[in-house]
Amino acid sequence: MLATTGDHIVVDSHQVSAARRHGVVLEVLYDGGEPHYRVRWDDGHESVFFPGPDARVEDRARER
Repeated sequence: MLATTGDHIVVDSHQVSAARRHGVVLEVLYDGGEPHYRVRWDDGHESVFFPGPDARVEDRARER
């Protein structure tokens, strides 16, 4: 997954009881490998996020 600052991301859950997570990329971070991101999640908390195969950039224009 490649994202830029301001992109909206979605993380689907593989657990039936867990909700899908939504967040906004605040900062793109590199350490010589794959990029990771500082994200503000829809519940208001921020974390450094290393995306896995269940993460994607959401096309916000498609929702309008």
